[in-house]
Amino acid sequence: MQVESFFEWLGQALGSIIRFIVDGLSGLFNILSNAGGNFVDGLARTLGMDTSIISILALIVGLMLLWSAIRAFMNASIIAGIIWLLLGLWLLSWIIH
Repeated sequence: MQVESFFEWLGQALGSIIRFIVDGLSGLFNILSNAGGNFVDGLARTLGMDTSIISILALIVGLMLLWSAIRAFMNASIIAGIIWLLLGLWLLSWIIH
């Protein structure tokens, strides 16, 4: 009888610890999700673009193209730099109103 109550107590204690960890992680991920959403909303509002996933991906690709243009110019590749620059500016002008 005492053995059963010990294992019952041990199960409840372990369950309480797991529940505490899960609740803590749930709260942390909820805070991070809200912070990420607020960041995207603020970024989109400032740039005057939509908050859709396609707009965010186009913004990232456009910035990567501009970065490629900077790297090409630093490597003294003028033609490639101009091409990357024009592609990046075209894509960014397409998503930013």
